[in-house]
Amino acid sequence: MAGLMKLACLVLACMIVAGPITSNAALSCGTVSGYVAPCIGYLAQGAPALPRACCSGVTSLNNLARTTPDRQQACRCLVGAANAFPTLNAARAAGLPKACGVNIPYKISKTTNCNSVK
Repeated sequence: MAGLMKLACLVLACMIVAGPITSNAALSCGTVSGYVAPCIGYLAQGAPALPRACCSGVTSLNNLARTTPDRQQACRCLVGAANAFPTLNAARAAGLPKACGVNIPYKISKTTNCNSVK
């Protein structure tokens, strides 16, 4: 539990730093992290099952990111969060949208070029 709290604090710190970078987007990293927070245990701590709340959040986030700037901002927030998690399971992160039945125009990874997202 303490590890999860440290992880959440680290994500929040990354969001505060990255938030002002793309002011044209309506989505903030705080919003993005709120939607994907239920996924942390699955992505970083090896929880055996994908929580329903995680997929609900991923779906809601996808529905909010309708414009190119919003999709790019969501991507940047996810990449920043991925880079902040030393225990991130890269395969689970990359497969998360498909596992939730959501189609996003980029791969969730530490190396995604969010500027190419349309």
